Amino acid sequence: MNCHLFVDFDGTIAPSDTTDLLLEQFADPSWQAVEEEWKAGRIGSRECLVHQIDLVRATPSQFDTFVGGIEIDPGFPAFVELCREEGHDITVVSDGLDRTVNAVLDRAGISLPHYANRLEWIGGNRWRLAFPHARSDCRALSGNCKCQFADAAIGKAKIVVGDGRSDFCVAGRADLVLAKGALARHCRAGDLPFFAFQSFAEATDLLTRWLEDGAVAAADGREQLRDE
Repeated sequence: MNCHLFVDFDGTIAPSDTTDLLLEQFADPSWQAVEEEWKAGRIGSRECLVHQIDLVRATPSQFDTFVGGIEIDPGFPAFVELCREEGHDITVVSDGLDRTVNAVLDRAGISLPHYANRLEWIGGNRWRLAFPHARSDCRALSGNCKCQFADAAIGKAKIVVGDGRSDFCVAGRADLVLAKGALARHCRAGDLPFFAFQSFAEATDLLTRWLEDGAVAAADGREQLRDE
């Protein structure tokens, strides 16, 4: 079976939401009110991020120093190695910030295709966002529409690994979903089959089993692996 894995970054590869960490450190506290608007579904993530990044006050040096302290899940390199050994494609798809994703993956020595929203320094301690991977027809109004990448993986089994709202739509197009956090709750509420995981060590075991046993194992494991 030839597979293409689409892996989220914030809350997944990086155990914490790195954009929230950045906002907590450098943004005016009003970013939280914008976050609540997004969580309530009144605005999309694209609009949410534009407003929040406008509230950030950090020089490039401050930003990069802060990002330098962000760690990845220690099991992620082995997960990547498994995919490579089995000949499967793996792409990082994030509705977060490219400057963060680039720096964290580079420091971890992980070279993978990755797509995120583009953070642009505009001088001093100010920043703005650009959305090179946005789509006008994105139902979630995301900055980075993950469905477009899954749709391009023609003829391959699609595997989605994620934890949050930006993964909801693309999970519905997947042959296998490895989920934690809000994505796991979304799958459960929508009766969408998934494997729950908390770490990439666990995700590696689940993926290995699925690759060995295919859909039978997925069906057999659905109930026992639904709970977080």
